[in-house]
Amino acid sequence: MEPASIDDTLARLGEQKYFASRELATALFLALKMQRPLFLEGEPGVGKTDLAKAAAGFISTSMLRLQCYEGLDTASALYEWDYPRQIMALRLAEASGEAPSNDSLYRSEFLLKRPLLQALLPDPLNPDARRVLLIDEIDRADEPFEAFLLELLSDFQVSIPEYGTVRAERPPLVVMTSNRTREVHDALKRRCLYQWIGYPERDVELAIVAARAPEAGAELQARAVAFVHRLRTLDLFKAPGVAETIDWCRALAALSVSELDPQSVQDTLGVLLKYQDDLARVDGGAIAQCLAAPA
Repeated sequence: MEPASIDDTLARLGEQKYFASRELATALFLALKMQRPLFLEGEPGVGKTDLAKAAAGFISTSMLRLQCYEGLDTASALYEWDYPRQIMALRLAEASGEAPSNDSLYRSEFLLKRPLLQALLPDPLNPDARRVLLIDEIDRADEPFEAFLLELLSDFQVSIPEYGTVRAERPPLVVMTSNRTREVHDALKRRCLYQWIGYPERDVELAIVAARAPEAGAELQARAVAFVHRLRTLDLFKAPGVAETIDWCRALAALSVSELDPQSVQDTLGVLLKYQDDLARVDGGAIAQCLAAPA
């Protein structure tokens, strides 16, 4: 069952251990209510992908994920024909003296359905539920692929020349994410509701860490979140996201660290920072400064 209000959306997301702002919950509620795609931008690791997972969880449907990359084409994203099976069907028809036709060669059973096409079809495990389609990191795909998406996002349908038009009986929830490695075309954004996801406030991030890394003690969680928030104020090439905070707390717990000290931070800094320049910038003095942040 889909949420009945914004407050219900917040509660449903919370049940999935996703702690959203009211603005983000509003955007998700409207995307469901208005049957519009939701376009999310923000730094890596702030929860854009997890929002789609959480939505699929409270709708009780499977999430379809299309991971974008340079050179992505329709064969990988939408469909392709099962040519070996088509050839076999053609030979069987010839052996029985039948004349093959387009209708016999381009049937549904010969169609290999990729995520975009699957999203337009009912979920076989829950036919009454809306599908959830995650188009992840659209900024990594080429501009021609963006143009290809326009029909899907406008009318929730795609045209297959040999087969016909496939239209969704119930429009899927489409969540599209971007890390802003390049600007996405306005024509694509206009078809979507938009929301920017920034780094959460400290109390929200602490709630996220407590839910996702319970193996770390409450005091360690508080100190770790305070440290990360102070770390983000430094001039870093890539500040750690919430995902890195969660991983760091899990790493500290795995090392049986009960409280933060300069040595444990230095030893595990590679969990938080992914660039050598950032690791070099966060020296002993910077670590001491960040540890001084109040929990």
